[in-house]
Amino acid sequence: MYKVKVVSGFSAAHFLREYKGKCEELHGHNWKVEAHVASEQLDALGMVMDFTELKNLLAEVISEFDHVLINDLEYFKQHNPTSEYIAFYIFNKLKAKLSEPLVLDQVRVWEKDTSCATYHE
Repeated sequence: MYKVKVVSGFSAAHFLREYKGKCEELHGHNWKVEAHVASEQLDALGMVMDFTELKNLLAEVISEFDHVLINDLEYFKQHNPTSEYIAFYIFNKLKAKLSEPLVLDQVRVWEKDTSCATYHE
């Protein structure tokens, strides 16, 4: 299995509902997002997929998060905007943009350099 990864990011605010601690208050992060794509075969150029194409697809998906209050996005009105749910949400949006033989292996979302959450199937 071959794998490639791209990294992007966004700046956004959120607060965690029903959390007992500092994160219950409105605060922001400079989020980092990693997208890992896998394939058992390479294309005619010897690539899983072009890095630029993957970066552009990821940018499309995460653009709705940039400089917003995540809690105001429709999905996050029903789901607490934790890093875990953000990774899950981005994973599913990005997965829908890929076609065989490409497989979205995982999405990792970093709130800061020492804290991240990963979603994969």
